[in-house]
Amino acid sequence: MTRRVGFALALGLCLAAFGGLAHADDAPARPQRIVSLNMCTDELVLRLARPEHVASVTWLSQDPRNANMAARALTIPANHGLVEEVLAHKPDLVVAGAYTTRSTVALLKRVGTAVREFGVPGNLAEMRAQIRDMAKLLGELQNGEALIAEIDARLAALADRPRPAHPRAIVLRPNGFTTGRGSLVDEILTAAGLTNLAAELGIDNYGQIALETVALGQADILILNTTPDGPPSLAHEILHHPVLARLGDRLKLVALPSKLWTCAGPAVIDAIELLLDATAPTPAGKRP
Repeated sequence: MTRRVGFALALGLCLAAFGGLAHADDAPARPQRIVSLNMCTDELVLRLARPEHVASVTWLSQDPRNANMAARALTIPANHGLVEEVLAHKPDLVVAGAYTTRSTVALLKRVGTAVREFGVPGNLAEMRAQIRDMAKLLGELQNGEALIAEIDARLAALADRPRPAHPRAIVLRPNGFTTGRGSLVDEILTAAGLTNLAAELGIDNYGQIALETVALGQADILILNTTPDGPPSLAHEILHHPVLARLGDRLKLVALPSKLWTCAGPAVIDAIELLLDATAPTPAGKRP
């Protein structure tokens, strides 16, 4: 009997030990030296990871005109997407965008560096999924769920806001680009109670649109995707075209900072809120 009890006790201890190991394997590892090579992965890393675990982010994220986490990014070494810079930080994880720094990503993979690439979410559901993926990768599941809960709470609060009767809106970005079906911006417009004219014109994702189409279209709202106090560039010249100034006589012009919807994160809720503020119904007796 004593031997049986001893055997059972030993077996129980072994099972408990293996159970503990299995539980430990289920929990994601937490990288200690993270390098990000894309402004949008920068933002997620800065929001989710512990500051002492972030070795480097891109220089773009240190500009408050373009990035939402610039204050924190300024406390972290910056990189310009070069292999030499990345390897100097001895990273145990590199995160990058699916369409950026391709040569650097390829070289890092060749030398055995752990690299994870992230795509561009096309809607709010994909945005939530990407936050969860990044949080799991960083070993910060709790932070990821907290960020998603914050986003959902803000969306729920905005759902009670009065909306216009689905006015038609069109987005105009530098170089004459607009955003159509299948883009996160399209869902942002829908969440703000707007109808995306570019989607009605058959434009998918991002495409160029002629200024004549904008001028002759039946839009009620023209949303200019701008960067306040940004440096002058030929790409932005179209946003200052005299025709657009004249359009202000018959449709509403709304300036929306680029950083609010360039990357998928909490800032897109700021974009929805700004659009709701700009298109809110005017109380009777008051001029817009």
